[in-house]
Amino acid sequence: MPASLAIEYQEFPSSLERIADWQVYPDCRTLGEGNTPLLRIEGLAKEVGVRVLHLKNEGANPTGSHKDRMSRFVVQRALQIGASTVAAASSGNAGVSLAAYAAQVGLDCVIVTTPEMNPNWRRAIEMHGATLLAAETPESRWQVLADRVRAGEWYPATNFIIPPVGSNPFGVDGYRSLAFEIFLQLGIGACTDIVVPTSRADLLWGIARGYRDLQTAGLIDERPRIHAVEPFQRISSALAGADYRGNFEGDTALISIGGSTVTYQGLEAIAPCGGSAVVVEDETTYDDQKRLARCGIYLELSSAAALTGLRRLVSQGKVGADAAVVLAGTSSGASEYRAFPHPITPIA
Repeated sequence: MPASLAIEYQEFPSSLERIADWQVYPDCRTLGEGNTPLLRIEGLAKEVGVRVLHLKNEGANPTGSHKDRMSRFVVQRALQIGASTVAAASSGNAGVSLAAYAAQVGLDCVIVTTPEMNPNWRRAIEMHGATLLAAETPESRWQVLADRVRAGEWYPATNFIIPPVGSNPFGVDGYRSLAFEIFLQLGIGACTDIVVPTSRADLLWGIARGYRDLQTAGLIDERPRIHAVEPFQRISSALAGADYRGNFEGDTALISIGGSTVTYQGLEAIAPCGGSAVVVEDETTYDDQKRLARCGIYLELSSAAALTGLRRLVSQGKVGADAAVVLAGTSSGASEYRAFPHPITPIA
């Protein structure tokens, strides 16, 4: 069984008055993550062709991404087992988040990245006091992490196994809270589809598992369909019959959901709820990033892919006109680095 599926929950409280009671660590230190805004976007709903459209703005978390839900529990588990150093293979958001949460509880932190790392993310990680190490390729980061984890020197937050299984299961448990919050914010039956930018499917699985838990507890009758958005065919190929343990190459500017691998947890999240996977193009996603920004919501490019994916799902008939959709806006665009094509207009 993949590590991300290893935690089982046999009993649930009779209500969802306190989300913490449903999670692996009901009480631990926090930076204020969670309870992020769920924004209704009426104009875009009509434009895209769905009945209701909301965006769960995870950019409102302390370090600007959904990764904070994971980092809180990773550092708590590290403290519980007596680890002194937490570590992650990360190109950005996960590294910044883990560095912040490690700093809060006094743990050392190492982020294994590549030389091309976004300088904004690099500065944030170093400001939190973490150590940055550069590997030659994204894949070689995992070997560095694996060697030190197996030597007992680092406690891992992210995947370090090939084929990958996803991130630390205690951390992934934190993503279940996103499903619980949507349930509380919208109520029973108020969400038919959730669209999630996806790489190795930690968030996708967490949301799917959260809704499964709500159904097991008798709080909902049906789960929403959960759809993965990817920049080139990976999960799509695996759902069509390809071996999910294979390598799926592709080039993309959607760095946070890049990568050439698929995890079993991604397939496990999609299949039981009748979800799907959809591929989006970089250029169309740039347009949707700007479209969301003109609605007051500035997301990282990889996060804006949720809107692009929804447009494609509607055009393919996988999401209907009567759908009530939630987009997972996974991270803020504030830390995204990109060269500007034109100078600022000088004052005349």
